[in-house]
Amino acid sequence: MHTDTDTDMLTIGAFAKACRLSPKALRLYDELDLLRPARVDPDTGYRYYAPAQLEQARLVAWLRRLGMPLAGIRQVCALRPAAAAREIRAYWARVEAETAVRRDLAAFLVDHLSAPRKDTTTMLELRYAAHSDPGRVRTANQDTAYAGARLLAVADGYGPSGAPASSAAVAALKSLDTAELPAGGLLNLLEDAVQGATRAVRDAAAGDEAAGTTLTALLWTGAQLALVHIGDSRAYLLRDGELFLITHDHTVVQAMLDEGRLTAEEATTHPQRSLLLKALDGGTPPVPDLRLHDPRPGDRYLLCSDGLTGVVPEERIRALLAGTPAPDDTVRALIAAANDAGGPDNISCAVADVRRAAA
Repeated sequence: MHTDTDTDMLTIGAFAKACRLSPKALRLYDELDLLRPARVDPDTGYRYYAPAQLEQARLVAWLRRLGMPLAGIRQVCALRPAAAAREIRAYWARVEAETAVRRDLAAFLVDHLSAPRKDTTTMLELRYAAHSDPGRVRTANQDTAYAGARLLAVADGYGPSGAPASSAAVAALKSLDTAELPAGGLLNLLEDAVQGATRAVRDAAAGDEAAGTTLTALLWTGAQLALVHIGDSRAYLLRDGELFLITHDHTVVQAMLDEGRLTAEEATTHPQRSLLLKALDGGTPPVPDLRLHDPRPGDRYLLCSDGLTGVVPEERIRALLAGTPAPDDTVRALIAAANDAGGPDNISCAVADVRRAAA
């Protein structure tokens, strides 16, 4: 039996039509406590909705069309309009960032699969150097830097066992410097190496749950460079005088920048600017960033810990990379610049130049 109150309400069918949500979706949202009907008939179980609920229902429909997960929709619906708008803006910034990563991967695959076979008559080689310095404030150096004929790596340890953690992570990759590399599956090889580095960090930390390390490394095949990256150490490419950052920081502050919650100026002084979202800590191996680079003669690559980038502006880094010819001199000039700026942290740098091999 219908009551007088029911005449002021919409049946589930009418409500579904008005808000562009199917009756099936409305029943699901009722079960999930996302959009409860105003009344449920105790005898028939039939749902009735108040006209005032249409605005929330339409918001749910729009957010679903946007692709937002139900948990996110629930959070948005519980907020006041201004806060809800900020949350939607942050969600879409994350989507755009994730889409950009997939777009770059798609572009690489298209270029890789459609490019003509490389001319193998031009042989390339690396000229390289690496150095690590404790800086002017820290009493111990928890960084590790390495440069070899095929492998460059920088790791920035943290916690009481940070030094052995960073050393173990880099040591786990050193076998790649001398091993015969497969013709294909290079990124899979690096991903497997991260698994080994995770185990090595766990063993080195010896139960120290607060210890861990970043890891950024480049592996040279003779024709390509493969990059693996976890944390907030960085990799840069200097090409034709321009400096390109080729890694993305895995930090809370970088995520807030990506989401539009912080400006670049605010990020430099944020109290959580060193808080990592990804690191090698001996637990579940993180999903690393993996990329292939096609080097050109004259390219210069820099790997560094945040002891450099935290105090030396990128334009100064670019000038030192462009103006100091020898890799060893360049590494020492970069470290000196960080120390001249106060040297508040450990500083590690590895530099590699791509050049034509001697005949």
